[in-house]
Amino acid sequence: MMIYRLTSLSACLIAILYPGSIKATEWHDIEHHFSGVVDTRVGYVDSDKSYLTGGLGKLSADAGTQVSLSQLGLSYQAQWGDAWSSRLVANAYVDGINNGVGLTEAMVRYRDIPTESGIRVDVEFGLMYPNISLENVATAWASPYSLTYSTINSWLGEEVRHIGLSATIEFLGKYRQSAHDFSLTGEALMYNDTTGAMLAWHGWTQSSRQTLLQETIPITAIPAMQPGGMLAEQAANSDPFTELDDRIGGHVVAKWTWRNHGSMQAGYYDNNANTHIVKQGQYAWLTQFGHVGAKWLLPYGVNLVSQYMQGSTLMTNTDGVPVVDNDFHSGYIMLSKRWSQHRVSVRIEDFSVTDNDDTPEDNNNEDGQSMTLAYQYQLDRPWFIQLEYNVIDSTRPARRYLNLPIDLIERQWQLSSRYFF
Repeated sequence: MMIYRLTSLSACLIAILYPGSIKATEWHDIEHHFSGVVDTRVGYVDSDKSYLTGGLGKLSADAGTQVSLSQLGLSYQAQWGDAWSSRLVANAYVDGINNGVGLTEAMVRYRDIPTESGIRVDVEFGLMYPNISLENVATAWASPYSLTYSTINSWLGEEVRHIGLSATIEFLGKYRQSAHDFSLTGEALMYNDTTGAMLAWHGWTQSSRQTLLQETIPITAIPAMQPGGMLAEQAANSDPFTELDDRIGGHVVAKWTWRNHGSMQAGYYDNNANTHIVKQGQYAWLTQFGHVGAKWLLPYGVNLVSQYMQGSTLMTNTDGVPVVDNDFHSGYIMLSKRWSQHRVSVRIEDFSVTDNDDTPEDNNNEDGQSMTLAYQYQLDRPWFIQLEYNVIDSTRPARRYLNLPIDLIERQWQLSSRYFF
């Protein structure tokens, strides 16, 4: 399945890159640009076994002290002509828990020159994130605000990615002497049929890790997955980038930008999965959600970034009988202030999963809140030192399966050196 996935992605990229545009362009006419980030950290976690190792801890590290290469991200972009470009993004992690290196994004882009009336078309194709995050806007999908992503964007980084086509039409206000821009994006997506599995079985988490293209994710060994349980056929690991039903999902986003003030967006995502399909222990999950977000400049140079997501995820047996049926929501508000060489960010969150099915020994209910405090100091133009504190207070009944307290408060302290190039 992995070979098929890589071959399909490579064939699609070559088919677009090579025949028309590259043939007509000499190699020396192509502009090449490399950028990246090196993020090394020392941290201490007061929690339980991490979700990355099959536990129900909501942080990406096990309890205790860790020294890690938290992200080595490299982005390569090629530009030829005024409209065509391509981008490859790879990430590496050396954390002693789940070391690895691999692709996280790979796409071809056509971005047209605006018309006289300010209309521009922007089309992307390849391995990509849905157009949702307002937080992960730095190199290699890093966040400039905090070391640990919000629960929403941690979930996007873990299992909400796809191979697909994204088309955006922009209406640029400056061509009409207006400070207002509008855009509408439509995305067709595949290779995302298991999206929702990890949200059900370990719930919302906080991390700075993006699942690599070749990776699978361990699932907590709950009683329902033991021999004789209703989930006994489920594989021990979930594959977040697999195609099971050959159906195309969709995502739409509308965005308004008021120049020098901020932006607002709203969207709806539906992976359109056929839940009657299961292959090699991987079930198709029908996952649908709406999301809204805003990024706004407040008085005194304070930036407000906020997002909210609400939706549902469903997994059935091959007869269509619901086995896992969950509703979920998550939202955060972040305030960030930058002055001179300093940045301070504060983020608060609320999240939950509501279990609507009657499957024995598979309680997916959870409810929680978290807070993140981050301080960043810029040593020079590309080099930052950052100190961060995270606290998560959550209730998850499934912890009793592992003889753990249902209510758990988890804390994390991190000191990071991040170098962007």
